[in-house]
This record gives sequence, structure tokens and C-alpha cells, in this order.
Amino acid sequence: MTSRDLTFVLGGARSGKSVHAERLASDSALPVTYIATARVSGDAEFSARIAHHRERRPAHWRLHEASVDLAGAVAQLDAPGHCILIDCLTLWLANLLCPPEGDGLPVDRYQAHLAAFETALVNARGKLIVVSNEIGLGVVPLGAATRLYVDELGRLNQRIAALSRHVTMMVAGLPLALKTAGGA
Repeated sequence: MTSRDLTFVLGGARSGKSVHAERLASDSALPVTYIATARVSGDAEFSARIAHHRERRPAHWRLHEASVDLAGAVAQLDAPGHCILIDCLTLWLANLLCPPEGDGLPVDRYQAHLAAFETALVNARGKLIVVSNEIGLGVVPLGAATRLYVDELGRLNQRIAALSRHVTMMVAGLPLALKTAGGA
């Protein structure tokens, strides 16, 4: 089932995916809510990355932080004639699999979050733009936890791409259309 107006933007680190997604949101001429999935930590370098994203976004965009309940955030903020930009699924999945309190969520609990998010996208009435990293282009990683993360993100990206009307892969700041409305 393809969502009414869902665009999926993915790419590697520093590929230009967030900038491209922000441009799509601005070009929509709709009111925009930016859903940030990053969990702010004591990591100075990561905090600087978050600050860079904040500075780049238009001041009139609403911000909503959703590090775990992404489905609830989409359901709460979605409205016809409104654009939601979610950046990014990569950090959201990391939050589910590696919560700050230690052990990750059991498989049934994080899978429930993924299913609820998919349902929220299917039921959305506004424009949605979702950003994620493509991390499965390299070698199979060492360590069971890292392999689980890479595998689960790959599966999640496939699920979101299947729901999307438009899928764009960013490489070196250049968009490559993988799927257009009605196409594969």
C-alpha cells in the first residue's frame, strides 16, 4: 500500500540527504513540523551536529522531538495541508535498540514501535518526508549487535520505501530518483 504523500530520502553520512529533505519541505509551501529523533547527549561533537541542523532550518518551522514514540508524534502532528519532516530513522532505530538505560528493547517491543510507525505513515493525511541512512552497502559488520542494527535498518528502509510514493537516494549531494509516484 502506497501512502498518499510520503517521500523517503536516504543516503550515506554527509550525502546531503537532510539538506535535500529540508529543501523538499520548504518547496512544499506548507507549514512544516520537523520531528527530530536524535537523543541529545553529553557528546560535544554530536551536539554540534544537532546545532548545525537547527541553525540551517527556517525559524518558523515547528520542532518536535521524538526519540522513541515516533508513531505517536506523527499521529499527533499530522494534518491535511501540513508537512512533517522526520530526520532520521537511523537515530530512531538506534534509540530503540540501544536505550540510555542499558539493554535494548526486547524484539517484540521494538518491532511493535516499527509496526506502529508504519501504521501512522499509512494513515497520514498530510505530506510526510522521512530521512534515513543507507548503511548496508559495505561489508557484513563484526559483532552481533552491529549486525542486528544493520539488518533491522535495512528491513525498516525497505518497509518505508514500499510505502512511499517517492524515494530518493542521495550520493555526494546529488539526488538519484529510485521511485516516483506510481512507479517502482
